[in-house]
Amino acid sequence: MTSPIGAISALSGLSGVGGVGGVGGVSGIDGLPGASAASAVTGPNTDFAGMLSKGLENVQASQNNAADLAVQVANGTLQDPAQYTMASTEAALGLQLTMAIRNKAVEAFQEIMRMQA
Repeated sequence: MTSPIGAISALSGLSGVGGVGGVGGVSGIDGLPGASAASAVTGPNTDFAGMLSKGLENVQASQNNAADLAVQVANGTLQDPAQYTMASTEAALGLQLTMAIRNKAVEAFQEIMRMQA
């Protein structure tokens, strides 16, 4: 079964974007005003790449849960079909949000490229 999250990897086809893992190269902005305040925040998932990765993992987990519940509904082993409905809706909303974020990131990247041209 292919993952719908795989569409995020389409960012790697754009020049200058190395996929989700390439977001970690943002550390070169230390010379900008206010960068010291932003870099003073520490702890788990305080960087954009970490938050993005965790969010994608959560979306994937909700989709896997919905798929498992769909199999249980088909087999007749799920006692409450409302569980599947809720899980399916949660997975769909998570995917929609992920796609919206991806689209905005691509638009922002394209706008930056237009500024440089």
